Amino acid sequence: MTSQQFTGKVAIVTGASRGIGLAAARALAAGGANVVATARTLESATAAADEIGSSAIGFAAHAADESSARECIDFAGRRFGRIDILVNNAGTNPAFGPILDQEHTRFAKLFDTNLWAPILWTQLAAAAWMREHGGVVINTASINGMSVSADLGLYNVSKAALIHLTKQLALELAPRIRVNAVAPGVVRTKLAEALWKDHEAEVAASTPLGRIGEPEDIGSAIAFLASDAASWITGETLVIDGGQLLVYAAEPRTKADR
Repeated sequence: MTSQQFTGKVAIVTGASRGIGLAAARALAAGGANVVATARTLESATAAADEIGSSAIGFAAHAADESSARECIDFAGRRFGRIDILVNNAGTNPAFGPILDQEHTRFAKLFDTNLWAPILWTQLAAAAWMREHGGVVINTASINGMSVSADLGLYNVSKAALIHLTKQLALELAPRIRVNAVAPGVVRTKLAEALWKDHEAEVAASTPLGRIGEPEDIGSAIAFLASDAASWITGETLVIDGGQLLVYAAEPRTKADR
C-alpha cells in the first residue's frame, strides 16, 4: 500500500476520540484521506481532530442518535462532496455480569450503540453517496463475538451479532459497497481496561505473540481493509489478537463458560 493510497477520499470514523477509533482515523489520514472524527462531545471530537492533523475535522455525534448521525453524514457531504469510507467503531459495555442479571435499560444501551448504530450510519452513508458511487464500511467487532465468557455475555452477543451483520450487509450492498469487520483481542484501550490494566504481564504471557494489542495494530488493519489492496474482500471479519483465540480454543472450558 502506498503512503497516499486514500488521497481524494473521505472517511468518517465514529468513536474516534481515543483508542482504536483514533488510531484508525490517524491511519486513514496518514494515507491521504480527509477524516471526519466523531465523539460524543465537540470538545473531544475537536481534540481528536487536532491530534490527527490538518486533514481531520471533529464532529459531535452520539453514535446511536439518528439526528446527530444524519447531521454528520450531511456535513461530510457538504464539506467534501463524498463519503468513501465509514468506520463504525463506537462501542460500549454497560452490562458486566451474567446475562440473566441484566436489565432492559442496559441491554438497550448496549445494542443501540454496538449494533443499531452501525446499521444506522451505514444506511445513511449508503443513501448519501455509497450506493451510487461505491465505498467501504468497516465495523469494529471483537474476538468476544467468537467466544464465551462468564461476565461479558451480553457484550459478546452484541459483537457476534455485529459479525453476522457484517456478512448480511456485505451481501445486500455488493457489488458497489464492501463491508468487513475487525475483531480485536485484548487491546490497550479505555473500554478494555478491566481485561489488562492490573495484570498486563499475565495477559501478555498468555498471548502467543507475547504482548497485548495496541490501538495502532487495529488501526492499520482497518486502513488495509479500506484500501484497494483489499478490493476483493467483503463479508469477512479479520481477527487481530496476537493469537489469543488460539489459546481460548485450546483451554478446557469451565462450567461457567458452558
